[in-house]
Parts: sequence; C-alpha cells; structure tokens
Amino acid sequence: MGFIELGLRCPRNVNGITADPQPDWSFDQLLSEIDSIEKKLNSNLDFPSPFTKNEPRDLKASKDKRSFVMRVSDHETDYADADSDSEVEADNLLVASGRRFACDELYTSDDSEDDVSLGMQCHQLMDRAGLAEAAVYELMDEHRLNVTEAVRSKIYNLETELVKENEKFVSLTTTIHKNRELQQDRERKLDLQYQRTLAEDLDNHLTVVQRDHEHISQLEERRIRDDMARAEAKRREKAIQEEKIRQERIKAEEEARLKSEKAERDKAAALEAEKKAAEEAAAKKASASDAAPNAGEAPGPSSSTFDVKNGTQSSVKNIIRASQNALELEKRRQQIHEELSTKINPLNQDYQSLGRTFGRLIRTISATIENIRTRAEEIMKLMSGPQYPQPVSIKLFAEKIVSDCTNQRSPNAIFASSRVVVLVTSKIPLAMDILIAELNRVCIYTVPKHISYSKEAFRTRDDYFKAIGYKEVDGKLEGLDEYLERLSSYMKLYGALVQTEVRGCQNLHGMKEGWAWLARFLNTIPSNLFTAIALDSFLVMAGYGMYCQYRSQFEKLLSVIGRDFVNALQEGGGESRSAKVSKVKMSIRNYIDSKQYRKEPEGLQLRDRLDSNELY
Repeated sequence: MGFIELGLRCPRNVNGITADPQPDWSFDQLLSEIDSIEKKLNSNLDFPSPFTKNEPRDLKASKDKRSFVMRVSDHETDYADADSDSEVEADNLLVASGRRFACDELYTSDDSEDDVSLGMQCHQLMDRAGLAEAAVYELMDEHRLNVTEAVRSKIYNLETELVKENEKFVSLTTTIHKNRELQQDRERKLDLQYQRTLAEDLDNHLTVVQRDHEHISQLEERRIRDDMARAEAKRREKAIQEEKIRQERIKAEEEARLKSEKAERDKAAALEAEKKAAEEAAAKKASASDAAPNAGEAPGPSSSTFDVKNGTQSSVKNIIRASQNALELEKRRQQIHEELSTKINPLNQDYQSLGRTFGRLIRTISATIENIRTRAEEIMKLMSGPQYPQPVSIKLFAEKIVSDCTNQRSPNAIFASSRVVVLVTSKIPLAMDILIAELNRVCIYTVPKHISYSKEAFRTRDDYFKAIGYKEVDGKLEGLDEYLERLSSYMKLYGALVQTEVRGCQNLHGMKEGWAWLARFLNTIPSNLFTAIALDSFLVMAGYGMYCQYRSQFEKLLSVIGRDFVNALQEGGGESRSAKVSKVKMSIRNYIDSKQYRKEPEGLQLRDRLDSNELY
C-alpha cells in the first residue's frame, strides 16, 4: 500500500521474469516459485553475482519450522497465523548471498513520513537484493496488506458482534434483574398475603378457643354457684333445725327453771326458818349419820324399808338430803334411762357386739387432737347407723364411758374422754341426758344427793351400803377403799365433763350446771367422808374452770367450804377411817390455801402427739 501511494510499485515483469504469486499457493509452491525465479535471474541478469548461492536453499530441511509472522506498525493490530502449511515465515522467505531477508524491518503507515521511510528502505533493498527480491517483497507486502485488511475487518466484525453481545448481555442481565425483582416482589406479596391469611386463621382459632374457655368458665361458675346455693340452702336448713332444737331446749330449760324457781320460792320461807336450826345441828347430824355405818352391830329389823330404786322412803322422813330441783332432774333422767333399758336385751348377741365395739373405741381414746376427733367420728357413725336403734346405741355408749372411767388414773385420759363426750353430745343431745342419768345411778353424789342411815329405813347395813352405791361382787360388798376409789373416779369424770369446752361445740352440761351442783351440794349435803371425797374430786377437776368463770364468787364458796364444810368433818369410826378423813381434810385445805384452783389442771389442753410411755 505504501508503494502504491509513493508510485514505487515494483514491476510485475523484470527481464521477462514474472513474479505474480497466486492467492491459493501453498508454502511449498511459493518456495518452488522463488527457486525458479532465482535460477532465471542468475541466468538472464547482467549482474548475476550478487544472487550467486554457494549452497542451495533448503527451507524444507530447516529444523526451525516457525509460522509466518507479519507485524503491522500502524498501531492498530498484531496478527499471528498458526497454520504452518498455509503461512510462511518472514525471516525464511528469501535468502540472498547467504543472508536472511527480515520482513519485520518493514513498516507500513498512512503518514507521509512513514511512506518516505518505506520508500528509502525499498530503494535500499532494491539496491541490495535486486528486483526479484523487491517483487517478492511487494507480493508479501500486498499479501500482508490483504491479510491486515482482512484481520481488521474481522476484528471490526468481532468487535461489533462483541458490542452487540455485550449490549444483548446487558439487556438480558437487566431483564433478568427486572424479572428477579418482579419475582421477589411477587414472592413478598405472596408471603405477606400468606402471613395475613395465617394471622387471620390464628386469630380466628384463638377467638374460638377463648370463646370455648369463656363458655367453660361460665359453666364452671354456674356449677359452683349452684353448688354454693345448694350448700347454703342446706346450711340454712340445718341452722334452722338447730335453732329450732335450741329454742325447744331453751324453752324446756326455761320451763324447768321456772318450775324450780317456783319450788324454791315456795320453800324459801321454810328453808329460811330452818336455816339457823340446821346450822346449829349440822355437826350433830353429820356425826349421827356416820355413827350408824361404823357401829359394830348391824341395824335391827324394821317393818319400814327404803325404796332404793325410786330414791324415796316408806315411813322415815328426812333420810335423803338433796334439793328438790336436783331430785326432779334425777327423776326425769332416770325415767328416760329406764325406758331405754327396757328396749335392750342383755343376751342379744348383736347388742353385746355393739357394746364391745363401743368399749374398744373408748379404751383407745388418748389425749391428742387427732385421736379424739377420729374416735368421736367413729362413735357418732355407730350411733347414726341403720343397723342399731339410736337410743340403744346411746345407752351402751353412756354405760361404757362411765364404766371405763374407773380404770383411768391419769387426768389426761379423763379429760380426753370428756372431750369425746362433748363432741358426741353436741350432735346427739339425748346422749348427754343418758350419760348424766348413768352417773346419777352409779354415784348419788353426782345428783348431788345424800342418804342418811336409819334403822327404820333399812333392814341391814348392807342395804344401806347398796343404796349409797356399793357394788356387790360374788355375793359380797366391796370394801371401803374400792368404793371410795370408784366414787372419786365418777366425781372426777363429772368435774372434767363440766369444765370441758370444745371450740365450735356446745357443752350441754357445762359450767352453769357445775355451779348449780356446787351450790346444791353445799346447801343440802352434810359433811362426812363420802361427801368430802366427792367434793375434793370435783374441785380438783372443775375448780380451775369455775374460777375462770365466776372469779370472786367462787372464792367466796371456797371460803365457806374451808370454814364450814371442812371444820364439820369429824374423825372417828376406826383408825383407817380416821386416817382417810384427815387425808381428805388436808387435801381440801391445801387446795384452797395454795390456790391450786388458779392453776390449769393437767390434761385440760390437748397435745399434738402422745409420749412414748403413754402408748402402752
């Protein structure tokens, strides 16, 4: 191209030699053509010497077979052809005079300076190598130019395609990003919709669950209200019944009190008139009442006898010392007791079994809260059961309580039994009347009542002893010590029963009855060994409660006891009897003087458990 612009194009025919390579020549054909041109040049040219070769060109035998390399110095492209069969190395194309013709020294340029330089190089080459080599060079230059142009065109096409591909890639990438964003947006919308749906479903479920819970709660509240209403109705009904029973009891007690007050008012004048005479003769009568049982000879026979069962005398007056009210209460209780006794057949095996059950339960009573509660519940269950009539169960219970007290020596056991009695009788009031009637039957001093000895009233001394409570064992009466021990046990049970208070339960024979008993005792009962033992046992158990209830009034009664009753006690009737009288006098005086009534008796308060030595 540079030769064309400078007008230095090499001629295609030099000295009749044509150097016009065909475009489809192979490398071997090109070499063959070059050899042919050299031979012709050497034979025809006028200056063949520069082209003389000492050795023939053997390009095929060259070990260094490298590809044809063309360099274009217009700063636009570099080209390399890797096909060894279709390309020719630039440094192996021509060899003249043993030297190589290097094409990499040639540069093409569109500028004028490059063309001038290229023309000068061409002249130098022509000067050095001759026209043949110049022709070859021109052919190679044209071929290079063509190849360069083709390469440029191809590179341009490739660049254009690359730009298009890049644009297409960018467009596709943009489309993909847009589609991805659209897809993510759709997924977010779907996820949000799903979450909303899930939240709505959860809210609906929770609403249904809450509604169900509220419905269940309403049903439960309604059931509780119904249960409370029924319980309240039962409680009110029970309260009404209890109030009715209490009113009836109060009414009966009021009637009895009115009757007793009326009787006392009727006798008040007579008693007042006889009071001074009774005080003067108290000591004389007490000694006279003790003289008959202690006499060596038995009382003589008499046509008049004493009716022990009814507590009345046939022909002799004033042998019974008791207040009228106490005798009436004893008579009423005794009638109820006898009515129940007629309903019990002692030989009935069922009644005997029930009696043994009551006895076992009563014997296992101990001074603990749980034991007392359990025994009371078991006893009430037996009394209320359908297997046995309740009156029969009540009588058997009373008999076992009274008989068991003679086997108890500890105040703890006596107070524990009293608590069971209060718990049972607060639910079954009839049991208290039967129990007091049983005590009155076995011990006349629980009425209180005293029977004086009279030859006209009793045939023998044993009849008198039986009347005041001696027991007959194997046809013989028990001794004085045994009788006094039983008397003390009965009075301790009575005193403990009077003083016992259980929270939530009413004691039907409480402190009021105990105060009435003490007043009647001091007003009507003479002073002797039997009555002193009864009074001492009662005070030991009930004195603390009476002091807490009545305070100064009780202390006044104690002063009367110490001044009148104790001083009226006379020793006599033998050494053994005198020792017992002295002992009881000392016990009563010590109780009053040391103010033992201000100290709580042992066993009044319950314990949570038993000591190990009380288990056997």
